[in-house]
Amino acid sequence: MDDRGVGLLGGGVIGGGWAARFLLNGIDVRLYDPDPDAPRKVGEVLENGRRALRRSILAPLPAEGALTLVGTPEEAADGVGFVQESGPEREDVKRDLLAAASRAAAADVVIASSTSGLLPSRLQARMHLPERFCVGHPFNPVYLLPLVEVCGGERTSAQTLERAATVYRSLGMHPLVLRKEIDGFVADRLLEALWREALWLVEDDVATVAEIDDAIRFGAGLRWAAMGTFLTYRIAGGEAGMRHFMAQFGPALQWPWSRLTDVPELSDELLDKIVAQSDAQAGDRSVRELERLRDDCLVSVLQALRVHGVGAGAVLGAYERELLDAGPQPLEPQLDDPSRPLRLHEATVAPGWIDYNGHAHESRYLQVFGDGADALFRTLGIDAAYRAAGGSYYTVETHLSLLRETVAEERIHVLTQVLGFDDKRLHAFHWLHRSADDALLATAEQMYLHVDTAAGRANAASDVVLARVARIAGAHAGLPRPEGAGRSIGVRGA
Repeated sequence: MDDRGVGLLGGGVIGGGWAARFLLNGIDVRLYDPDPDAPRKVGEVLENGRRALRRSILAPLPAEGALTLVGTPEEAADGVGFVQESGPEREDVKRDLLAAASRAAAADVVIASSTSGLLPSRLQARMHLPERFCVGHPFNPVYLLPLVEVCGGERTSAQTLERAATVYRSLGMHPLVLRKEIDGFVADRLLEALWREALWLVEDDVATVAEIDDAIRFGAGLRWAAMGTFLTYRIAGGEAGMRHFMAQFGPALQWPWSRLTDVPELSDELLDKIVAQSDAQAGDRSVRELERLRDDCLVSVLQALRVHGVGAGAVLGAYERELLDAGPQPLEPQLDDPSRPLRLHEATVAPGWIDYNGHAHESRYLQVFGDGADALFRTLGIDAAYRAAGGSYYTVETHLSLLRETVAEERIHVLTQVLGFDDKRLHAFHWLHRSADDALLATAEQMYLHVDTAAGRANAASDVVLARVARIAGAHAGLPRPEGAGRSIGVRGA
């Protein structure tokens, strides 16, 4: 993604999600939506996106991009480096928006549509330079779910598909590039099959909408998050694999279990039944409350999958590594004021950190201090290239003091002071504060040893790293020695 920013056409549920995804990746956004409530709606989605990504991504996010609301699709497309259309799911509306944007956008700009099923060949029919058009179909919430289906039309160039996929990857997404265009693409065709069957189950009073949702979220949905459909069935075949599964369960495809080729009439009676059951299922929770609950659950699933490097968790982990390896944080703004320690790491206390006492487990304090140490190392220039060359700092000793409790959703930050160093060792002290009132929650004193990871032994840090360490240590030389530094656990007599 270049520095020209992005133009968005539409600021509804999907367009607002795209705005959050781009803005929170540090990309300026020009957004067109004729709805007078668009600023409020987009602002609320953006706030949910901030909340979710701060809890989902352990790496520091870039400085947020600037949002500019414009009055026409041409203004949104003029001067930007990428255009994403997310207007109403009507072919005539989308064709008008895309044609207008194509006349205003520079010739090298890819223009994508968020359509969930309209054929790209029809959408690009009236565009200027239609070869730079493709579908980029995301999933709600766009700022959190990584999948985006990329599909070209008859006149779309292969280069356009590659460039669109590159943009989406840079946002921490997983582009699925389709081999050919088809109504509904891949994911929505699968979802439509499930949706049709669900409608019949409600129509025939076999199950309520809540019971159908329970059948997914307590069962197959948990497997799908990690394994998808085919790998799940292969595992079900046991040691003999997919062939055994198909031999055992394939004949069931001929049984009259499904009504996928038949659709119930969406009568007023059926619609009233679905609406009433859905309202009862939601209770008194607003749509924003339901969105935040959805986001919290998705964050927990994404983080769990991230630990195992599976599915969407692997995408999240790779995205975090890109953010972490973006380069050392600038020191100048903080070193210009040598009267205070460095503030290099901020986080939100995740619900999964909370133990049976209702506050964060002590291991999470150590995790946060470890993240603070990693932030210090990145500031010193220890990035992916440095680690690949075999150099890194390892923690060899920690003294942790827990002073106050912290609970879920609290914002916290770490302050760091360098106490001393030589060519192999680095001595630092950290303070953990609650950001809302600056209350001190914990401290940690740590000693790090620079190692040659290939040889498995200590060695000297590079001259570049040592120069940055020396600069920080020099700036911190005038700070008072932290209370408790050098202290060990002592036991007094009665």
